[in-house]
Amino acid sequence: MGVNRLIEEYKTFVFDCDGVVLNSNKIKTEAFYKATKHFGHEFAQELADYHIVNGGMSRYLKFDYFITQILKKPHNKILKQDLLKRFAKDVKKGLMTCEIAKGIELLKAKTQTANWLIVSGSDQTELRELFKERDLEHFFEGGIFGSPDGKDTILAREIKKKNIKKPTLFFGDSKYDYLVAKNAELDFVFLSKWSDVKNYQSWCRKNKILLEKDFLYFLQKVN
Repeated sequence: MGVNRLIEEYKTFVFDCDGVVLNSNKIKTEAFYKATKHFGHEFAQELADYHIVNGGMSRYLKFDYFITQILKKPHNKILKQDLLKRFAKDVKKGLMTCEIAKGIELLKAKTQTANWLIVSGSDQTELRELFKERDLEHFFEGGIFGSPDGKDTILAREIKKKNIKKPTLFFGDSKYDYLVAKNAELDFVFLSKWSDVKNYQSWCRKNKILLEKDFLYFLQKVN
């Protein structure tokens, strides 16, 4: 699952958003807590902890988990929509001002013939609006994709459409990113700078995953 070829050989690059392109993991964690704090601190904190452990997973699935497993209630569409609205409201402001990953322009210059895509657990409509407002969409000519479709579904669909052509390199910051990349038979780089994964060094060694701090460190190694 490491990088066993020259960077110029890759036809496609796939990027997670939170913790990879944007320094937004903490913003999302706080938003999950705030969206559910009216149910009490313990319940809200349990969801925030679940979010951290399951980084990269769709918010839709996380709120399903909150309702059915934390609150122990039947699935409730009205409650879920309310939680999603609360979450979106809390998270939007932070996403407009958070740090953008350094080195993304240099990586783009070095891979001009490759197709770039965002494959994120974030809401697709919100994500496309955000990338347009922050002048990032032009980097990702292959498309900006997110939930409610899961990452595995998006990857399978875009591979079938030949929008993702192999060899492909996936940049992620979560165990879930690694798993979906592995299932799709894509090479994978774990970026640690903004990741929420605990003990990521030993986990990367165990799974023989290429570990880099950020795009700048990655470029230094491949140049």
